[in-house]
Amino acid sequence: MVNSKTRNIVLCGLFTALMAVGANVSPFLTIGGVPITLQLMFAILAGGILGSRLGTLAMLTYMLVGLVGVPVFAQFKGGPAQLLSPTFGFIISFIFVAYVTGKLIADQKSVTKKNYIGAGFLSVFCNYIIGTNMMYLAFKMWAAAPDGFSYTMAWGWMVVYLPLDIVVTTVSLVVLPKVRTALKRTYTPTIDV
Repeated sequence: MVNSKTRNIVLCGLFTALMAVGANVSPFLTIGGVPITLQLMFAILAGGILGSRLGTLAMLTYMLVGLVGVPVFAQFKGGPAQLLSPTFGFIISFIFVAYVTGKLIADQKSVTKKNYIGAGFLSVFCNYIIGTNMMYLAFKMWAAAPDGFSYTMAWGWMVVYLPLDIVVTTVSLVVLPKVRTALKRTYTPTIDV
């Protein structure tokens, strides 16, 4: 039987890989320069399955793998130059999404529908607050902002994505209890990585 430390490493690696796949499911479909991805879904699942610490570790690993040059970010991009991308804030937000979801679901002894609803709301909230504010700052400070660019415009761009992110979050939270139940029989995450 495989020990829990090995399972933790494998599952962290699996979610790191799933983030790379989710980032590039539709690499050529962009709206307003931002690619449509399934990363929010995998960040929610990572936190909900692995817990706050291991889910955060998986998302942090994904970010670091991309920053060292492996093309795992959306549109098969990677490298330290991505730190200056207006969309890099969304990659950072996935770390917080996994943490919050893990705290509200996987780290709890008893999970209710309120936990899932709270996790869904806070996941989208973290993703949008961190990602949109960092995008705004990037466009204002170093990226080539479009004419008339404003804070309101940055949030206006995000309205287009909100329905999709709500659907992706809902699907994640419907699937999550089923996956957790199936894994509970064979896997209990531990934090001794």
